[in-house]
Amino acid sequence: MKKGIESGRESVGVVIPALNEAGTLAEIILNVKPHASSILVVDGNSEDDTASIARALGVEVVADHGKGKGEAIRTAIAHLKEEITVFIDADGSHDPRDIPKLIQPILEGQADHVSGSRLIGGSSELHGGFDECFRLAGSSFITTLINKRFNVRLSESQNGFRAIRTDVLRNLDLQEDITTIEQEMIIKTLKKGYRMAEVPAHEYCRKAGCSKIRLGSVAFRYVYSVIKYLYLN
Repeated sequence: MKKGIESGRESVGVVIPALNEAGTLAEIILNVKPHASSILVVDGNSEDDTASIARALGVEVVADHGKGKGEAIRTAIAHLKEEITVFIDADGSHDPRDIPKLIQPILEGQADHVSGSRLIGGSSELHGGFDECFRLAGSSFITTLINKRFNVRLSESQNGFRAIRTDVLRNLDLQEDITTIEQEMIIKTLKKGYRMAEVPAHEYCRKAGCSKIRLGSVAFRYVYSVIKYLYLN
């Protein structure tokens, strides 16, 4: 175990970015609680009961400006209290019971940033249609560029389910407003000499609501982001 980081839930804070996720948020919070000493919901100006549900369950809620998941993650940083921060989606696609597995490489001093991988853990929604094929191909291309640049062997770079030492997170100087922040986090972790690891994590189908990602409108931003952080900055 890494010196200075406590064992288990006492050192873990969980951040849940959420936008109109009233249908699933309570279940996620209740299943996260056994694995964390604090939970923070970052609300992207939801029009449903997302914020009130979180508060009713005793969870701290902060608001961002509704720019996207990246802004939600950056907004959370100033409010973090624990030594390890876990990010988990609010739509039910990640299993909170995987949190102990996700943080274990950090507790054992083997990694500073750990991503859950759907490519080795399986996915219930990454296959079967044109959009899914496009997502998989794009994700694989970006991950290949990252692997080549840093001589690592990651299987993916886009999963939002991840754990990171909070001091490392604060040192990354994150800039992205949308889901491109996930590849930015990995690139900057490696560029600054921190250690990445992966663990298998199954991705389940969204349980309620609708996806906030429109691939056609954001694909160019993924390409620009990876070029910017890999080769320009």
